[in-house]
Amino acid sequence: MDNLEVNKGVAAVLVAGIVFMVSGVVASLLVAPHQLYESVLKIETGAQPAAAPGPAEPLTPIGPLLANADLAAGEAAAKRQCAACHSFNEGGRNGVGPNLYSIIGREHAAVAGFNYSNAAKGHSGPWSYEEMNAWLKKPSAFAPGTRMAFAGINSDKQRADVILYLRSLAATPAPLP
Repeated sequence: MDNLEVNKGVAAVLVAGIVFMVSGVVASLLVAPHQLYESVLKIETGAQPAAAPGPAEPLTPIGPLLANADLAAGEAAAKRQCAACHSFNEGGRNGVGPNLYSIIGREHAAVAGFNYSNAAKGHSGPWSYEEMNAWLKKPSAFAPGTRMAFAGINSDKQRADVILYLRSLAATPAPLP
C-alpha cells in the first residue's frame, strides 16, 4: 500500500470527526434546550401513610334487578367483555378463563382441566346469583388474589343483564331467586 493512500484514509477519518463536531456545535446553537426552573413532577420526600380503605359500598341485591334484566343486552355485554377469555357453549374450550356454560349453580373452580388460582379454589359450594353479582362487581374484592385481571362491572343493571344471560346458558337454567 502506498503511503499516500494511508494518509488519505487518516485524513478522511479526521475530516469526518471535525464535521461531526462542528455540526454538533451548530445544532446546539440553533436548538437550545429550555431549562426548567422547577420540576414538572412534585416528588414528596416524606413517606405518606396509605389511606385506609373506606367501608365497601353495599352490593345491591340481584334478585329484584333480575326481574327487569334484558337477556339480549346481557348477551351483548358478556360477549363484549368476557368472550376474549371465556367461551359460552356447552363443552366449549377453556381459554384464559374457564368455560362459562352452566356456571350458575355449578361448584366453584369445578371446570376440569382449568388451572384455577388459590383464591378461586378457596370458595366452596355452587355459584349463587348473589355470589355471581359480587364477582362481577369486582373479582379482586370477591376473591382477593385472583388471577382474573377483569376490573368488574359497576352498573347494577348491566350486571343483572349479564347474570340473566349466564343463567340462560344451561340445559335447565337455575330457578330465579
